[in-house]
Amino acid sequence: MVRIAVDAMGGDAGPEVVVPAALDAVRDAGGALEVLLVGREEAIAPHLAGRPAGVSVVAAREVIAMSEPPAAAIRTKKDSSIAVAARLVREGRADGLVSAGNTGAVVAASLVTLGRIHGVSRPAIATVYPTRRGGTVVLDVGANHECNPRNLHQFAAMGSEFARFHLDVERPRVGLLNIGEERSKGNPVVRDAYAMLEADPDIAFVGNVEGRDVFEGAADVVVCDGFVGNVMLKFSESIYAFLRHLLYEQIRRDTRSRMGAWMMRPAFRRLRAQLDYAEYGGAPLLGVNGVVIIAHGKSSRRALKNAVLVGLRSLQAGLIDHIANRFKGPVDHAANAR
Repeated sequence: MVRIAVDAMGGDAGPEVVVPAALDAVRDAGGALEVLLVGREEAIAPHLAGRPAGVSVVAAREVIAMSEPPAAAIRTKKDSSIAVAARLVREGRADGLVSAGNTGAVVAASLVTLGRIHGVSRPAIATVYPTRRGGTVVLDVGANHECNPRNLHQFAAMGSEFARFHLDVERPRVGLLNIGEERSKGNPVVRDAYAMLEADPDIAFVGNVEGRDVFEGAADVVVCDGFVGNVMLKFSESIYAFLRHLLYEQIRRDTRSRMGAWMMRPAFRRLRAQLDYAEYGGAPLLGVNGVVIIAHGKSSRRALKNAVLVGLRSLQAGLIDHIANRFKGPVDHAANAR
């Protein structure tokens, strides 16, 4: 049985959306999952009607707001829902955590409380993009605004391990996001990272990929620093809403368009499912000594449910052990008891 601590106070809507989403995840998991809802009990209780077995509440009196400086908030708010959820993992009372709260605070709490996997210099946030070939893991999308070549090399290794089970690809193709395909393109950091990736026999490096190549599925894993990755992520998230707006605008123009749209509803539903970020749930923070899933602050109930299920699948696949083995170091399971 997998037990996941869920930050019930996280996200723009807080318990109103997070709690029902967590209950949905427990039901969908069919007995394989328990959830610990972490937060203010009086805020969580009204949303627990009809809760299934395997759901309990762990009190946390403080909440870290989205606008708070992450490091300072973690230091001063020891009883915040994010901090308490991280301690539950460290103490072995939970196997992983999921939060749609302040991303910086989740990263900080994970580093301070859980620590990094032996050999990992920096953690990275990974997300899955829909592509013509199914999906591509992109990292880092926000944890590190500046990186060195070693960081990018390690992101490739960690992203490959995640892609193996999440995309069901035995030897994921890794691309380095750049402004051109030629190995001479990019700044010194990217060029040095290219050389490191090319020389690593354990990484199926396919060279540089450009932004236009990501949705084509040119690589199963795309590596970049967190500044570039976060800009690309936010831009990509806007595309779906923009295209939907344009499409609806055209459909409403005349009766023939409305009739055609009615007939194409099944295709539109499939397209929405393929493009909607809610289908992919949350983004794992790879490199910390525990399964940590970060969800979008605006996540819907469905998106948060899927974020919890991503955590479940990561734990069932032994993601942390696979990354630790990749870096030739054992996972410090004893750290969860400290």
